[in-house]
Amino acid sequence: MHEYELQVDPHRAGQGPETELRSLLLWLKEDESLRRDVRGRIRSGEPAPAHAPAPAPAAYGTPMGSPGFDLLQLAVGSGLSAGSLLFAVLQWQASRRRPPAITVRRGPYEITLTGDEAADPEGLRRIVAALENGSGDEDGADDGTA
Repeated sequence: MHEYELQVDPHRAGQGPETELRSLLLWLKEDESLRRDVRGRIRSGEPAPAHAPAPAPAAYGTPMGSPGFDLLQLAVGSGLSAGSLLFAVLQWQASRRRPPAITVRRGPYEITLTGDEAADPEGLRRIVAALENGSGDEDGADDGTA
Protein backbone atom coordinates (compact mmCIF):
# COMPACT_ATOMS: atom_id res chain seq x y z
CA MET A 1 0.00 0.00 0.00
CA HIS A 2 1.10 3.53 -0.78
CA GLU A 3 -0.13 6.50 1.23
CA TYR A 4 -1.04 9.79 -0.41
CA GLU A 5 -2.42 13.01 1.03
CA LEU A 6 -4.36 15.39 -1.19
CA GLN A 7 -5.21 18.93 -0.19
CA VAL A 8 -7.24 21.54 -2.06
CA ASP A 9 -6.06 25.13 -2.25
CA PRO A 10 -8.74 26.89 -0.15
CA HIS A 11 -8.41 30.06 -2.26
CA ARG A 12 -9.27 28.18 -5.46
CA ALA A 13 -11.86 25.79 -4.06
CA GLY A 14 -15.10 26.95 -5.65
CA GLN A 15 -17.37 25.05 -3.25
CA GLY A 16 -14.95 24.92 -0.34
CA PRO A 17 -12.17 22.42 0.37
CA GLU A 18 -14.34 19.81 2.09
CA THR A 19 -16.95 19.75 -0.69
CA GLU A 20 -14.26 19.58 -3.38
CA LEU A 21 -12.46 16.71 -1.60
CA ARG A 22 -15.72 14.79 -1.18
CA SER A 23 -16.35 15.24 -4.89
CA LEU A 24 -12.85 13.99 -5.72
CA LEU A 25 -13.19 10.96 -3.41
CA LEU A 26 -16.51 10.05 -5.02
CA TRP A 27 -14.91 10.45 -8.47
CA LEU A 28 -12.11 8.05 -7.49
CA LYS A 29 -14.55 5.52 -6.01
CA GLU A 30 -16.64 5.58 -9.18
CA ASP A 31 -13.66 5.05 -11.49
CA GLU A 32 -13.76 1.36 -12.48
CA SER A 33 -9.98 1.15 -12.86
CA LEU A 34 -9.35 2.57 -9.36
CA ARG A 35 -12.19 1.58 -7.06
CA ARG A 36 -10.69 -1.73 -5.88
CA ASP A 37 -7.26 -0.25 -5.22
CA VAL A 38 -8.06 3.09 -3.56
CA ARG A 39 -9.41 3.69 -0.06
CA GLY A 40 -9.80 7.18 1.24
CA ARG A 41 -11.02 9.32 4.08
CA ILE A 42 -11.41 13.03 4.58
CA ARG A 43 -10.05 14.60 7.73
CA SER A 44 -8.68 17.82 9.11
CA GLY A 45 -5.17 18.66 8.06
CA GLU A 46 -4.52 20.44 11.35
CA PRO A 47 -4.31 18.67 14.69
CA ALA A 48 -6.77 19.82 17.34
CA PRO A 49 -5.11 21.58 20.28
CA ALA A 50 -4.72 19.22 23.22
CA HIS A 51 -6.24 21.69 25.69
CA ALA A 52 -9.26 22.60 23.56
CA PRO A 53 -12.62 20.97 24.33
CA ALA A 54 -14.21 18.96 21.55
CA PRO A 55 -16.55 21.09 19.47
CA ALA A 56 -20.25 20.47 19.81
CA PRO A 57 -21.72 18.42 16.98
CA ALA A 58 -23.32 20.50 14.25
CA ALA A 59 -26.62 19.67 12.60
CA TYR A 60 -24.89 19.99 9.25
CA GLY A 61 -21.51 21.00 7.96
CA THR A 62 -18.46 21.51 10.08
CA PRO A 63 -18.90 22.25 13.80
CA MET A 64 -18.16 25.82 14.82
CA GLY A 65 -14.66 26.13 16.20
CA SER A 66 -13.51 23.10 14.22
CA PRO A 67 -10.58 23.50 11.81
CA GLY A 68 -12.64 21.91 9.02
CA PHE A 69 -12.01 18.91 6.84
CA ASP A 70 -9.42 19.80 4.26
CA LEU A 71 -7.29 16.70 3.69
CA LEU A 72 -8.00 13.54 1.70
CA GLN A 73 -5.91 10.59 2.84
CA LEU A 74 -5.64 7.80 0.29
CA ALA A 75 -4.33 4.28 0.73
CA VAL A 76 -3.54 3.00 -2.75
CA GLY A 77 -2.86 -0.65 -3.54
CA SER A 78 0.65 -1.43 -4.73
CA GLY A 79 -0.74 -2.64 -8.08
CA LEU A 80 -1.99 0.84 -8.95
CA SER A 81 0.51 3.28 -10.42
CA ALA A 82 0.89 6.89 -9.39
CA GLY A 83 0.27 7.71 -13.04
CA SER A 84 -3.21 6.17 -12.91
CA LEU A 85 -4.05 8.10 -9.76
CA LEU A 86 -2.72 11.39 -11.17
CA PHE A 87 -4.59 10.85 -14.44
CA ALA A 88 -7.85 10.39 -12.48
CA VAL A 89 -7.19 13.54 -10.42
CA LEU A 90 -6.47 15.55 -13.57
CA GLN A 91 -9.68 14.21 -15.16
CA TRP A 92 -11.61 15.30 -12.07
CA GLN A 93 -10.02 18.75 -12.22
CA ALA A 94 -10.96 19.05 -15.91
CA SER A 95 -14.58 18.22 -15.04
CA ARG A 96 -14.85 21.11 -12.56
CA ARG A 97 -16.23 24.48 -13.57
CA ARG A 98 -13.51 26.20 -11.52
CA PRO A 99 -10.83 23.55 -11.02
CA PRO A 100 -9.07 23.91 -7.68
CA ALA A 101 -5.34 23.41 -7.30
CA ILE A 102 -4.59 20.10 -5.56
CA THR A 103 -1.44 19.39 -3.59
CA VAL A 104 -0.48 15.71 -3.67
CA ARG A 105 1.97 14.39 -1.06
CA ARG A 106 3.65 11.03 -0.86
CA GLY A 107 6.39 10.77 1.70
CA PRO A 108 8.75 13.74 1.33
CA TYR A 109 7.43 14.66 -2.12
CA GLU A 110 4.81 17.33 -2.63
CA ILE A 111 3.39 18.31 -6.01
CA THR A 112 0.72 20.91 -6.76
CA LEU A 113 -1.54 20.14 -9.71
CA THR A 114 -3.33 23.08 -11.28
CA GLY A 115 -4.84 21.14 -14.18
CA ASP A 116 -2.41 22.62 -16.70
CA GLU A 117 -0.14 19.57 -16.27
CA ALA A 118 -2.43 17.52 -18.54
CA ALA A 119 -1.02 19.44 -21.52
CA ASP A 120 2.64 18.77 -20.61
CA PRO A 121 3.62 15.10 -21.15
CA GLU A 122 7.23 15.66 -20.04
CA GLY A 123 6.10 17.43 -16.88
CA LEU A 124 3.68 14.60 -16.13
CA ARG A 125 6.47 12.06 -16.58
CA ARG A 126 8.59 13.90 -13.99
CA ILE A 127 5.65 14.14 -11.56
CA VAL A 128 4.88 10.43 -11.86
CA ALA A 129 8.57 9.53 -11.45
CA ALA A 130 8.82 11.66 -8.32
CA LEU A 131 5.76 10.04 -6.75
CA GLU A 132 6.52 6.46 -7.84
CA ASN A 133 10.28 6.21 -7.57
CA GLY A 134 11.13 8.93 -5.11
CA SER A 135 12.97 10.85 -7.83
CA GLY A 136 12.00 13.19 -10.61
CA ASP A 137 15.28 12.70 -12.54
CA GLU A 138 16.76 9.64 -14.16
CA ASP A 139 19.92 9.96 -12.03
CA GLY A 140 18.04 10.42 -8.74
CA ALA A 141 19.20 14.01 -8.25
CA ASP A 142 15.76 15.46 -7.59
CA ASP A 143 15.21 17.84 -4.69
CA GLY A 144 11.69 16.61 -3.85
CA THR A 145 9.70 19.10 -5.88
CA ALA A 146 8.28 18.74 -9.37
